[in-house]
Amino acid sequence: QVQLVESGGGLVQPGGSLRLSCAASGYIGSITDMGWYRQGPGKERESVATITTGGITGYTDSVKGRFTISRENAKNTVYLQMNSLKPEDTAVYFCKARQGYSTTYYWGQGTQVTVAS
Repeated sequence: QVQLVESGGGLVQPGGSLRLSCAASGYIGSITDMGWYRQGPGKERESVATITTGGITGYTDSVKGRFTISRENAKNTVYLQMNSLKPEDTAVYFCKARQGYSTTYYWGQGTQVTVAS
């Protein structure tokens, strides 16, 4: 089993920045791909950014150039640096980790990000 705990959410003004962290514990040796997802009010959960074990990243179009995903394997942590935040970025942000190259995934409990003036 793998446990994921997100932190770093909060209220920020448009144009501001936040850095989310996701710390993994448990059977962490099995973790490969990791990612950040979000679910806004009345919306479906969507992928925001992903990162492979080797550091290959991917982003949804709406955050390209504004968000940066990174991981620090020594600390079993993945980050999401969010700059130039917009009100439409308001959502609960979830961390997701893949077990090996299986179809087993783990989710964190989520952290709220609110962008408002």
